[in-house]
Amino acid sequence: MTWTALPLPDLRSRIAANLSGFPRREIAADGLRLAAVAVVVSPHKGRPTFLLTRRALTMRRNAGNYALPGGNIEPGEDVIDAARRETSEELGVSLDRDAALGRLDDFKTLGGHRVTPVVFWSDTELTVIPDPVEVHVAWRIPLAELDHPKSPRRQAHPHGDDLILQMRLRGQWVNAPTAAWLYQFREVALHGRPTRLDDVGQPEWTRG
Repeated sequence: MTWTALPLPDLRSRIAANLSGFPRREIAADGLRLAAVAVVVSPHKGRPTFLLTRRALTMRRNAGNYALPGGNIEPGEDVIDAARRETSEELGVSLDRDAALGRLDDFKTLGGHRVTPVVFWSDTELTVIPDPVEVHVAWRIPLAELDHPKSPRRQAHPHGDDLILQMRLRGQWVNAPTAAWLYQFREVALHGRPTRLDDVGQPEWTRG
C-alpha cells in the first residue's frame, strides 16, 4: 500500500519505522555552527501536511528564502530541543519531545552550518501564528506535493559545482538546502528508500 492510502495513525507508524531503520549520517562539527530544522507533519482538513515558511523580507541573512522552521542550537540544547524551540519562536507551535519521530542526515550548508533535520508528528491540527520578525508567511503544505512528478529537478550550478536540487511546491521551485531536506524526507520517511545527499549543490545566494 502506498503511503498516500494510509490512515493517519498508520502513516505515523510508517514514518517512524522508516526513520528508525535508516542509518543516518553524522558530520563532525569541525568548526561548523550547529543548527537544526523541523519537518513538522500534522493533519489539516483531514490530510497530512508539513509546515513551510518564507523568511521575513527584512532579515539580515536569507531574507525571503523558503525554509523549514529552525536555527542555531543554543548551549545546553540537543537537536530535538533546538528544533522545538525554533518552531515555537517562529510559528507559535509547541511540540513535546515525544513528538519527534527521528532524524535525517546531517547536512553542511554554504553558510557554514551543520544542520540536522528532525521529523515531528502532531496528531492534532496545529494553530500557526508566525512571528513577523522572522517569518513573512507560513503554509501547511500537503505531503502529497512532495511526490510532484517533476520533483526533484536538478539545475546546473553556475560555478560548475554539484547540480542544484529543487523541489516543486506551491507552484514554485524551492532550492536546496530546504529542498534537499524535503527530498530526503520524502524518500526515506515516506517511501522507505535509503537516499543520501552527497551530490546536492546549493545556490551561492544561500550563503547569506
